Amino acid sequence: MHDGHVSGASRTTGTLFGYRKARVTLAVQETSGSVPILLLELAMQTGRFMQEMGAEHLRVALECEKKPPGTGAGIGRTRLLDEPLWTAYVNGRKIGYAMRREPTEDDLTVMQLLRSVSVGAGVLPNDVMGRDASEGQEAGDLAYMRARFDRVVGSRDSESLYMLNPDGNNGPELSIFFIRI
Repeated sequence: MHDGHVSGASRTTGTLFGYRKARVTLAVQETSGSVPILLLELAMQTGRFMQEMGAEHLRVALECEKKPPGTGAGIGRTRLLDEPLWTAYVNGRKIGYAMRREPTEDDLTVMQLLRSVSVGAGVLPNDVMGRDASEGQEAGDLAYMRARFDRVVGSRDSESLYMLNPDGNNGPELSIFFIRI
């Protein structure tokens, strides 16, 4: 690491968001205004995930299985981030699964509202999200955290995202690991 950044890594934008009582979603984008290249829904409530963020360092590990040789067409051609299903761990505890999915209308609305935010965290009120008060009572407000990440490709079976600290502290506060085993 040099000046808090991983040398040789590419920079990307990562956004974690979701209604407090609903599942958290991870969106990875080339830039804060681009369409997500990856959208994963994790099996953890957003409110709980944000509590975990209060820990000194949060590690999210996402594992998927290699397909056995000789099964199906295009073996080994699936890009790692295109894998559809992941086993998810937060700080070493299995939380269930994460699923890759296509962006919904709500996801695209969030990305549009946050396009000018490069780094930050906050809450989008229900009226901004086009929800009425009764819908908002069930799921809570939409919380988000957006940051720049160093994206490191270790091999075709492993990638990592390291959150960049804008204040210059040593080391990332959030690391996300993708591994095909």
